[in-house]
Amino acid sequence: MNTVEKKLQNIKDSLPDTITLVAVSKTKPIATLMEAYTAGQRIFGENKIQEMVEKWEAMPKDIQWHMIGHVQTNKVKYMASFVDLIHAVDSIKLLKEINKQAKKHSRIINCLLQIKIAEEESKFGLSKEEAIALLESEEIKNLANIHIQGLMGMATFTDDQSQIKAEFEKIQTLFKHLKQNNPNLKTLSIGMSGDFKIAIETGSTMVRVGSSIFGSRNQA
Repeated sequence: MNTVEKKLQNIKDSLPDTITLVAVSKTKPIATLMEAYTAGQRIFGENKIQEMVEKWEAMPKDIQWHMIGHVQTNKVKYMASFVDLIHAVDSIKLLKEINKQAKKHSRIINCLLQIKIAEEESKFGLSKEEAIALLESEEIKNLANIHIQGLMGMATFTDDQSQIKAEFEKIQTLFKHLKQNNPNLKTLSIGMSGDFKIAIETGSTMVRVGSSIFGSRNQA
């Protein structure tokens, strides 16, 4: 059993069956991804569209590719034919472009609304009020080629576990509120290598784990 396989198995053993594991493979070479694939992993997350396209072209086609990074509208067309889930949707403008490109490929693309829960200014995301307004808007009802299946959030990069937990609780509360009128919301994507255990305790259904599987990130 190689190192990636061991680390992947350790993570899977620590996760409840109800949690979906996204192996965050950004900056990692295809050979390393294939070690995880051979060990049974089928969901990979990338944060740069060009890199994800190159990996999609080279790797087996039963892989689900998740775009977890910030998305520019002019780049959506490059992944629209194959991307399974876009995590970081933070505007109606982006949703309209995803819908437009999905329609060209006769697809429905799954999306998560990114909610800003962290204190860092560098983090993208919608406020609670913006997310509620977006889901209630008439515009969203006309986008037949997207499916908003949940929310995504990133906690502040800090060692203060109580702060991380409070931020995750904030998005969990919003998720529960939105589900009352939007029963199709199934996914709460919170938790990464450093905080996924806290996220699971706070209602996460999907965790994005990279360094705990593949080691520290390569320089892009």
